[in-house]
Amino acid sequence: MINGHDDAEVRGFAEDRSSGEAAPEEAEQFRRQAEEAREVRDQHREARETHRQEREELRRTAEAARVASEEARNASEMARTASEESRGATDAERQGMVDAMRATADALNASLEQMKAVEEMRRTLREIRDVNTLDSN
Repeated sequence: MINGHDDAEVRGFAEDRSSGEAAPEEAEQFRRQAEEAREVRDQHREARETHRQEREELRRTAEAARVASEEARNASEMARTASEESRGATDAERQGMVDAMRATADALNASLEQMKAVEEMRRTLREIRDVNTLDSN
């Protein structure tokens, strides 16, 4: 017994006193842990939002790349079509040049034949003159 109190009473009082002092400390510790949990939750929320924004930006970038690819494909198709049209025009022009050359060759042949005919007529005329001059003498 201590000061008229038995040991169990003193121990109970000491335990009550220490648990009474521990309760505010525990409450403060729980409050700090709750605050830390809120901070972690907020950080996770911010990280999820950042991740969502990054995914959205990647989606926009992918869409822009798809549109650019489609435009490039269209431009390539237009260039191919223009090339085919140009090739067709070149072939037609080449054929026109061949036809013009043939027409020129035909015209030159006709002129040559006319020149041969004229030369033959001159020869004949000379022969006739020669015969007439011989008869006159």
